[in-house]
Amino acid sequence: MLLASSTTAIGGGEAVVRLVVAAVLGAVVGVERELREREAGIRTHLLVALGSCLFTLAGAYGFHDFGSKVDPTRVAAQIVTGIGFLGAGAIIREGISVRGLTTAASLWIVAAIGMAAGAGYYWPAVAGSLLTVFALWPLRTLAYQTLERFRPPERRLIVELRQDSSLKTLLDLLPDVRQVEVEDERDRRVVTLDLTKPADERLVSKLADLADVVAVRWRR
Repeated sequence: MLLASSTTAIGGGEAVVRLVVAAVLGAVVGVERELREREAGIRTHLLVALGSCLFTLAGAYGFHDFGSKVDPTRVAAQIVTGIGFLGAGAIIREGISVRGLTTAASLWIVAAIGMAAGAGYYWPAVAGSLLTVFALWPLRTLAYQTLERFRPPERRLIVELRQDSSLKTLLDLLPDVRQVEVEDERDRRVVTLDLTKPADERLVSKLADLADVVAVRWRR
């Protein structure tokens, strides 16, 4: 077991370098999320990585002068547990769909990157950052292009109506509705429709022409 009392204390310069590396790598991952306008962007990812790094440094070296038997892995375990609460805040339910899972996962991996930087494992931290960005950006595009041909026809529509609008006109144009879910937000109504037949561009165009419709989109 690695104890803080058995580790060699590091200088202030080395600690600052580790903090800077963690912050930079966290920001790199956050850039991709910021470009996609997700719930957590550059600042959030930077702070998560920086905080994880600082917790790791404090757990491994902060109690060195006290001569106490402190296990730094306990701090790491608490970081892994605590980041789950922050990730949960990034997950949003929209009707029958859930978004934010990828952002929550990116916060989780950024915490690990910060911990690696705090422990002095620079190359694993850099490699983890590069692989994370690859998974969020190029891999997303590659997977979409590869799997798109195997996807079933889209059968779900999200229609945003003006506040207090009636659903009758909307449902009159959609005779093949299997399920309807309505959420009243502050300035609009969001209607999620599961169709028995695939949606097409002509149907979407008809819905968009309705006076009370603010936006129409397909939802995967």
